[in-house]
Amino acid sequence: MSIEALNERVATDLLYLAYGGPNWVRELKHEEGHVYDVVVVGGGQSGLGLAFGLLRDRIPNILVIDDNPEGQEGPWETYARMMTLRTPKHLTSIDLGIPSLTFRAWWVAQRGEEGWNQLDKIPRGDWMDYLRWYRSVLKLPVQNETRLKLIEPVREGLHRLHLEGAGAPARSILARKVVLATGIQGGGEWHVPELIKRNVPRHLYAHTSEPIDFGRLKGKRVAVLGGGASAFDNAQFALSEGVAEAHVFVRRKELPRINPIRQMESSGMIERFPALADADKYAVMAHFYQHNQPPTNDTFGRAAAFPGFRLHLGAPWLDAGIAEDGVVVTTPQGKFTFDFLIISTGLVSDPALRPELSLLEADIARWGDRYEAPADMASPMLDAHPYLSPGFGFTGRTEEGERRLRGLFAFNYSVMVSCGLSASAISGMRFAIPRLVSAIADQLFMDDREAILHSFYAYEEREFTGQWPPQLPLQEGDLESSAS
Repeated sequence: MSIEALNERVATDLLYLAYGGPNWVRELKHEEGHVYDVVVVGGGQSGLGLAFGLLRDRIPNILVIDDNPEGQEGPWETYARMMTLRTPKHLTSIDLGIPSLTFRAWWVAQRGEEGWNQLDKIPRGDWMDYLRWYRSVLKLPVQNETRLKLIEPVREGLHRLHLEGAGAPARSILARKVVLATGIQGGGEWHVPELIKRNVPRHLYAHTSEPIDFGRLKGKRVAVLGGGASAFDNAQFALSEGVAEAHVFVRRKELPRINPIRQMESSGMIERFPALADADKYAVMAHFYQHNQPPTNDTFGRAAAFPGFRLHLGAPWLDAGIAEDGVVVTTPQGKFTFDFLIISTGLVSDPALRPELSLLEADIARWGDRYEAPADMASPMLDAHPYLSPGFGFTGRTEEGERRLRGLFAFNYSVMVSCGLSASAISGMRFAIPRLVSAIADQLFMDDREAILHSFYAYEEREFTGQWPPQLPLQEGDLESSAS
């Protein structure tokens, strides 16, 4: 099979499913102009999958915006430095149950079934190429080079989105529903320890989420702070780009070896997580974050194979500073000098950190507002997460806040405590996207409840035309009798 043949198969599958049926959502008119039923902020894998889900549910008045150039959405061509995805290749995601839209179908169309059988894990670049194809074959309405600056509530269920960027269709647009499908960092910000920000000049360190000029670091000594998968991704990538030494510093005395995601993928934990009580949700996520995600065996093996690789366990950074020959980091094992630091210390989720939510973050309920965790489990990091509805909607601290937030949804990493492994996780998208689409559709339906019910009760279009007793067709003799 070729890509052209696969494209035809996708079109046939969608035709057989009556994809693109009539829009059931009532038009909302406003003096400022067009009102979108849904605007999705973020055109990466989550935003693309959500757009398809909405269109399949006959909600076509939508727009996806992304601040990156076309084809550069998400992390895959920017800061993701792993060679392959960590997710098992057989797990499906944004295809939403359509076989011809799976990564496997796309791969087999180009390399055949034997190529699929030989594939161990999905190469990062191929995953991005698949996403580009997915967007193209489904003709998804994505506006690139458009950045959301601010969400301004107009009235309950209506929001004005202030935009900027070369591709922005206007300085502001109106939307009934807004989904922040903004990736791993979209619910807060990447975390850099204070001792780094305070003591190290900005040009001598970078977070793993930032662009890094590895060409400038050839032959240099680099330190990587962090013990998760991303730390080892960056170490092996740096070494492959010519860095002389890459030292990974891990606070723990042993590397994490258990990946809780693998258990969640087969136990029902991902798809059924929203059914748990708050106490269980909090406990599960506390346990999840304690484990961290270990590096894949192949990533660790590639890094360890370089003669310049070093691993320091039980070595948190106690201090950092500048010396004549570079940056000096202090650990319980002594002091080390490097030319550059790579920080892989994760992120912090808190709506207060998001500038686009500055008019609304005070209204947003956090987990710390709704649940008091046991003292031995309580975590300020978990408490700062937004407390969301089972359908990913923001909830308010007050009734007035609830009204101002109506129509706003999170679909980024900040949903973890409320909705589990879903957004920004390939393993969870096939379950999460339909749930989010249903929640959005329910709100749109209930917003127009009175008009929809009035239309229902007033409906009088006749469909049945039969009569009893049936009128027999006139025979030729009957015609002659009536003529005489």
